[in-house]
Amino acid sequence: MFRFAAGVDSLLKLLRQDASLTPAQLAAMLDLSEAEVRSRLAALADSGVLLGYRAVLNEDKLGREIVRAVIEVRITPERGGGFDKLAERIARHDEVRSCYLMSGGYDLMVEVEGTSLRQVASFVSEKLSTLQGVLSTATHFVLRAYKEQGVLMKVAATEERLAVAP
Repeated sequence: MFRFAAGVDSLLKLLRQDASLTPAQLAAMLDLSEAEVRSRLAALADSGVLLGYRAVLNEDKLGREIVRAVIEVRITPERGGGFDKLAERIARHDEVRSCYLMSGGYDLMVEVEGTSLRQVASFVSEKLSTLQGVLSTATHFVLRAYKEQGVLMKVAATEERLAVAP
């Protein structure tokens, strides 16, 4: 387990807010040397705490078809592996963006992405639901994102006025 050095929480908070900040910018904000920031970033990466950097995109502005879905999956835990082995098998598929163990009415929440409804549906019917141990799935297609990874999407507000009857 990673032992947090003083100031690591502040560094992680800044990275979560804007992962495009350079080590020099982070150093200035944290009142540290750039070498110290680079050292802390390397330690976070080596320990497996910092896994990567991602841009948050507004897919609507790209002009290409992206279909996203959230799938509730009920599974049978495996002897000696619980939910982990099957969840890892599911997570390895290219279509899967995220996979979470959940409490409640289903076991896994799987977020998938494809270029069409047919592609996502094929993934569910041919790859996911046919896995041994998968009991059932319920697929919910994402219609619009209003907030993505903590970032509000700039959705054009439509001004709709309700008809007023005299």
